[in-house]
Amino acid sequence: MNRFLLHVGRNCIVLVVLTIVLTWQLNGQRVVKPANTIPSDFCISPMEMKLYKMINDYRKRFDLPPIPLSRSLSYVASCHVKDLLLNPPEEESCNFHSWSGNGPWKQFCYPRDENKKNSVWDKPKEFTTYKGKGYEIVYWENSSVVMDSVISFWKSIPYFKSFLMNNGKWQGKTWKAIGIGIYENFACAWFGELSDQEGTPAVCGINEDQIPPDSSKSKPVKENPEAALKADIKTSKTGSQDSATTEPLLTKPERIDGINGKVYVIVKSQIPLAEARRLLPGIRTKGFQNAKIIILENKVRISVFESVRKTEAENKLREVKKVYKDAWLLKN
Repeated sequence: MNRFLLHVGRNCIVLVVLTIVLTWQLNGQRVVKPANTIPSDFCISPMEMKLYKMINDYRKRFDLPPIPLSRSLSYVASCHVKDLLLNPPEEESCNFHSWSGNGPWKQFCYPRDENKKNSVWDKPKEFTTYKGKGYEIVYWENSSVVMDSVISFWKSIPYFKSFLMNNGKWQGKTWKAIGIGIYENFACAWFGELSDQEGTPAVCGINEDQIPPDSSKSKPVKENPEAALKADIKTSKTGSQDSATTEPLLTKPERIDGINGKVYVIVKSQIPLAEARRLLPGIRTKGFQNAKIIILENKVRISVFESVRKTEAENKLREVKKVYKDAWLLKN
């Protein structure tokens, strides 16, 4: 029996057996109908699990229920981010919701191909057993995805935020499934109104140096920013020197307790306070004299610029990215 192994990156592997799939020609393009089977060894990465938790943590702040993690939608998300990276949409009429013709699925240019009988939101039905539609939001940056950037961007744009918050167009809807996909420069989330009979995906391992700090997991030793701030206060009163620097007051963190309407340009995030103190003098020598450590929602970050005007912060971000390509905006 002839078999073909078609794949787009790790964990997005479909074994196409000629007796159970249909292949035909459409405008000279080979199209393959998948067998609605998720590979048995499919799993999501710790980074994807972290983004999933960040979304539910954000919803929890507004008393919204958590969205169950979906194996089917996560598989769709995993395939799509890999397809976007390896086969980015080339035509101006095709945006990031499009699918290339280089995989075991129907090619789709969104929104050009969208109509009443042909919807990109039917992709979950195309190659999983999920019966409902899936609605997607996508994130891209010109370097490897930074977790804080993804959630901050989605929260800052009303269109994306409406998915996270079930408001606007999605007011009154109840998400009963969500899938997460992250690959290199892309991240996406797929939302569904039906529960997934496939359940929850397993979490696989990746190289240790690729795993970002995960505050959701307990660690034997974990720095407490609150305790560090108390130590700063004690140091300033006694005149003792900070062990991480000879200028403790210059590296004293600024605690942000409430919404202040400011937009910050962040160059380092979710790092230990001691590490932030160590890095701060070097950042200032690169011309960012106003660089400082901020603590917001118990997370330590280094900001090099702040403003109440978003356009001013965006202009500064473009300048900062020449030195720190992973710099991003944090709106409080």
